[in-house]
Amino acid sequence: MPDLLLELFSEEIPARMQAKAADDLRKMVTDKLVAEGLVYDGAKSFATPRRLALTIHGLPARQPDLKDERKGPKVGAPEAAVQGFLKAAGLKSLDEATIQKDPKKGDFYVALIEKAGRPAIDVIAEIIPVIIRTFPWPKAMRWGELSAKPGALQWVRPLHSIVATFGMETEEPDVVAFDVAGIKAGQVTRGHRFMAPAEFSVRRFEDYEAKLFDAKVVLDPQRRKDIILADAKELAFAQGFELIEDQGLLDEVSGLVEWPVVLMGSFDESFLSIPGEVIRATIRNNQKCFVVNDPKTGKLANRFILVANIEASDGGAAIIAGNERVIRARLSDAKFFYETDLKTKLEDRLPKFDGIVFHEKLGTQAERIARIERLAAEIAPLVGADVEKTKRAARLAKTDLLTEVVGEFPEVQGLMGKYYALAQGEDTSVAQAIEDHYKPQGPNDRVPSDPVAIAVALADKIDTLVGFWAIDEKPTGSKDPYALRRAALGLIKLVEDRALRLSLSASFMGAYKLHAEQLIDDGRGYYLYEKEIDGDLTAGWLPYCNEALNDSARRDEFLEEILSEGCRVYLNGRISDEASFEWKNSEEIILNLLPFFADRLKVQLREQGARHDLVDAVFALEGQDDLLMVVRRVEALGKFLDTDDGKNLLAGTKRASNILAIEEKKDKRTFDGAPDASLFVADEEKQLAHAIDEVKREASDAVAKENFEAAMAAMAKLRPAVDAFFDKVKVNDDDAKVRENRLKLLNEIRAATRAVADFSKIQD
Repeated sequence: MPDLLLELFSEEIPARMQAKAADDLRKMVTDKLVAEGLVYDGAKSFATPRRLALTIHGLPARQPDLKDERKGPKVGAPEAAVQGFLKAAGLKSLDEATIQKDPKKGDFYVALIEKAGRPAIDVIAEIIPVIIRTFPWPKAMRWGELSAKPGALQWVRPLHSIVATFGMETEEPDVVAFDVAGIKAGQVTRGHRFMAPAEFSVRRFEDYEAKLFDAKVVLDPQRRKDIILADAKELAFAQGFELIEDQGLLDEVSGLVEWPVVLMGSFDESFLSIPGEVIRATIRNNQKCFVVNDPKTGKLANRFILVANIEASDGGAAIIAGNERVIRARLSDAKFFYETDLKTKLEDRLPKFDGIVFHEKLGTQAERIARIERLAAEIAPLVGADVEKTKRAARLAKTDLLTEVVGEFPEVQGLMGKYYALAQGEDTSVAQAIEDHYKPQGPNDRVPSDPVAIAVALADKIDTLVGFWAIDEKPTGSKDPYALRRAALGLIKLVEDRALRLSLSASFMGAYKLHAEQLIDDGRGYYLYEKEIDGDLTAGWLPYCNEALNDSARRDEFLEEILSEGCRVYLNGRISDEASFEWKNSEEIILNLLPFFADRLKVQLREQGARHDLVDAVFALEGQDDLLMVVRRVEALGKFLDTDDGKNLLAGTKRASNILAIEEKKDKRTFDGAPDASLFVADEEKQLAHAIDEVKREASDAVAKENFEAAMAAMAKLRPAVDAFFDKVKVNDDDAKVRENRLKLLNEIRAATRAVADFSKIQD
């Protein structure tokens, strides 16, 4: 079967666009081919700094013939309907149609349309120009004399030539005949821009790839990466160093060269006084070079590895010298920034945060830091952290954002704060917390271990989540501009990895109060609350201008009073006379945030092999907001449901729930309340009632002791009694009182299992 070779050769393709462009080309061409009935055996696309290439093998030589039946109007239909049918079907008269009989609906016309398949090369010649003209580059340009004309071709950089061949492996392929903006498809391409710029002819992919390699072009991006990595490791080893691998940089550099040549340069040892991360960021960001470690010291060496795109006649000496010159200048700047930063203490930078808005509805960075400090101090005892150290770390955690080095290299935020804190004599726990409070930022990121860092990290994430929920800036399906999902996953990972006991509801309420108090303190808002007294709903408000409540101690006392009575607290904020906003009430935030955490926990546990429905089953129970206990309960429940007792009890419980749902709907009532033992007729009823009482007691005691395995073992005792009940007892007895009593017994099964989970949420 024939193969297709396509190459689009242009002036340049930026490295960041290459991978997606190659994938887009493959998908767009193959989708169009399949839509035209041209299925294939395999397809692969490639990208270099100057070309996109695609090979598709196993294509048919022509489209399959098409046979289709088109149903027309009934026999005797109006002339207009008949003529419309003939035109749509491409028939000259009804003589070319057949009549299909239908005893029920009447006879109707049918057109049998036969369309011969076209040669695949002709179909390809129609497809490719359209794809080229509609290619989804993030940015594209026009060029030359034709650029001013309507419909001018747009490409990422000027398109120079197109290779398009199609044919059998054993034969000379044909050129796919088409042109785009005056560029005719052919079978001529060019090699490396400097080392092999001459044109040469290609036939099919194997020939094309081999000739490109001879012309100093490595077509496959993965092969270029492998060459760079292997050569860089070997060169570093030969000089007594170890390469610091960087996958992101490797991906980028491989997109900058067609013929990778690895070289090593050096810089002055005096620059090693700068933190290694700053040196690495400087060299990486500015020159796209790798750094190396000295295995003897375990620290950075004054060497770097660069990847050139040419085999220079001087062995690369000029290229190395040029890079050394630029890196020397960049490191001089970095050293100046670092030494300048050291002259100002971190706490002396805090006043600048007063003028920096974090979010128009959430106040300034200074206000945010104050909230995090207070919240972290509340969390500290829960995680075994020193309160004063925690407050100090929270107060300084964001200060390195105002330093020169972080301004130049944002990726070292937190880390530089640690270095500056240590330099000014801060406690090591405080310094470590400044670096670690952003963590973990992903599934593979390190989790803080120091209690002070844990407290500040939790406070930072909780403050962010509650604040944006309060102003209704939640993530959508496709957008999460404030990285709230990442914050939630980070919090979950902290709790799980460090076995932390934390009530989410209490933490959210604490964060909400801090947000609210700041708005009231600076005159931008007031509380509006509702509470029920003797069955009546009473509303009130706590204004910032009320002299009796301006005293913070009295205000806190009042707030605690109304919160303890179970009222709902709202917060209205006024930014100016023209702009106002209303916050979500505290209860609504908690009710919305808990399901959000349940969803994130499902993602986390699913990656660990757990069932997502078990998370729903546990979260459905009232008061389940201790993530660590939720995880442990889910683990125990999963193990239980893998046993025969667990599977059968689940089936019995669901059967009971289904019967109850039907009967409750029929009777328009629920069957709550304890069953009457005097109405038990069958022994199986008595045995089930006894088993339920025993299981309720044992399971509740085990759950209270947080021994979920024991709770599941207690639940297993219910299984034989449930099975026997359904085997021997007719629930809908003819005696109405007995029927009601048995339905109450079924409700007791449901209630008993809720000691560990809501079994109705568990999938069969």
